[in-house]
Amino acid sequence: VQLQASGGGQVQPGHSLRLSCVASGLTFNRYVMAWFRQAPGEERERVAAMMPSGQRAYEDSVRGRFTISRDNAKDTVHLDMNSLKPEDTALYYCAATTDYDIVNFDYWGQGTLVTVSS
Repeated sequence: VQLQASGGGQVQPGHSLRLSCVASGLTFNRYVMAWFRQAPGEERERVAAMMPSGQRAYEDSVRGRFTISRDNAKDTVHLDMNSLKPEDTALYYCAATTDYDIVNFDYWGQGTLVTVSS
């Protein structure tokens, strides 16, 4: 199984980015897909998750600014990030799990760096 994340970069506050994660080696439409992030010196946190059914969950600080979506035909999950803030700076990871309680994750991508600064 591989999860290949891309789309990170450096942007100014208030701007947008789209992260993408392409999965291979798993039956994508059976998996909960999620995005996590980890800033330097901070704990890793789950940013957003999306069930195979389409149900979504967001961390409070990104709700209304970030949108998770999935394309089951392309085995891809996206994270659209709008109104970015400096505190969104982190290494972002995608992850996959068949745990529908979204507690334990089976597979992790390599991470893509997002830097928000002026």
